[in-house]
Amino acid sequence: MTSTLRPAVAAETEKRPGRWLALCVLVLAVLLVAVDATVLGLATPYISEDLKPSGTQLLWIGDVYSFVIAGLLVSMGSLGDRIGRKKLLLLGATAFGLISVLNAYATTPEMMIVARALLGVAGATLMPATLALIRNIFHDPRERSLAIGIWGATASAGTAVGPVVGGFLLEHFWWGSVFLINLPVMVVLVLVGVRLLPESRSAGHGPWDLLSVTLSLVGVIGVVYAVKEAAAHGPSGTGLATGLLGVSALVWFVRRQLTLPAPLLDVRLFRNRGFSGAVLADLFTVLGLSGLVFFLSQYLQLVQGRGPFEAGLAEIPAAAGAVAAGLVAGRYARRFSVRAVVSGGLAAVGLALGTLTLLGTTTGYPVLGAALLVVGVGAGFSFTVTADVILSAVPKDQAGAASAVSETAYELGAALGIALLGSVVTGVYAGFTGPAGTPAAARESLGGAVEAAGNLPAPTAEAMLGAARQSFVDGLALASGAGAVVLLATAVAAWFLLRGQRLET
Repeated sequence: MTSTLRPAVAAETEKRPGRWLALCVLVLAVLLVAVDATVLGLATPYISEDLKPSGTQLLWIGDVYSFVIAGLLVSMGSLGDRIGRKKLLLLGATAFGLISVLNAYATTPEMMIVARALLGVAGATLMPATLALIRNIFHDPRERSLAIGIWGATASAGTAVGPVVGGFLLEHFWWGSVFLINLPVMVVLVLVGVRLLPESRSAGHGPWDLLSVTLSLVGVIGVVYAVKEAAAHGPSGTGLATGLLGVSALVWFVRRQLTLPAPLLDVRLFRNRGFSGAVLADLFTVLGLSGLVFFLSQYLQLVQGRGPFEAGLAEIPAAAGAVAAGLVAGRYARRFSVRAVVSGGLAAVGLALGTLTLLGTTTGYPVLGAALLVVGVGAGFSFTVTADVILSAVPKDQAGAASAVSETAYELGAALGIALLGSVVTGVYAGFTGPAGTPAAARESLGGAVEAAGNLPAPTAEAMLGAARQSFVDGLALASGAGAVVLLATAVAAWFLLRGQRLET
């Protein structure tokens, strides 16, 4: 018996030649998605001016990408397990680059919405495939932890590079250029990936169940849409019906997975306390952070008067902290414990958000930069270790589906956080007391107030902008406080849910 096991053990611990070069290709895919996720926010004012979308169309331009990607992540992760993760990654990367061109040259709001939706389909193939390939390329647990740290650090770096590069391009070129930067990355990824990436797929999987794919898509999009609508416009019959449809689809999805011989997602994975704890930690962490991340760029540009490029540079400390923490997170999790590193990281983020409740219109950058650095370090520790826990908790043949669950938690957390904490900011903002003659458009958003100020007499414009900016900062401070409460509560929950979890040695 012992002799028959030895070859399997040796194969499992074998260190694949060229694995670090293969990792370089995978992080290019991560960079592609991370940069694209951050540049749209900077480009939105320019897109709005050029394409002249209605308010509803502008919301769909901003939201449809995250809706589609959240709804398809689990399905695409499972598809990669079946047809091959390398094949899916390269096909997705090619599609992502080509559809980016369609985004760049969109000429109508409707065309832009369709292009963003298609980009979400392509984006849904990339993140689960990269993490699943890491699970299958790096057999040594310590090397895998470092690889996951590099993977996460690249995602964090991409969120910083996106605003900086996007801000530079917007100051020198037209808005479509922020999408065209995907092309050279895609070309390098595909050409090098064909040669360096090993193919991996799972044996014994049945056909890709299209009904499960549909239920997953309808369920996630329905729930996210309902929450965002309720947060933006209050309860409504349409929102309630959409939410009920989404919940019903997800319940049906779970019941169907339990009966299929080859499910799209093995929902029994959630019986593993470490797996469930890590997924929930990711979801609530992103939820608590989303209010800050979504509105920070507006604060830096519309309140403190920084240009897009300078605003992008101002956000670098968060990414730098996440990169540094991600590279050493696995080592500290083994030295201390998983729950100590995750809970400690989340508590640090919560405390940093708490300090931002003191934010004012003239707050100096050293205070903000220090808070962002702590946020980055804490998030880097937490996200890297939870990703390692999620991958280690499942067999290699389910790595794609497990990775997709992790990514779906990020997307759901972001959507819910922007909806819930965003409603806090917009609710406080809309109640500001402006001078006589303040137009209704100024109460819809701070950007609307800045635009409206150009058509008002100087004294009225100055008084209105002062009141609007103060109200926006008050809302941002309140949202930061709510985020701090969420993060600290999640830190406590993670301490109990991740009890006894250990990374492989």
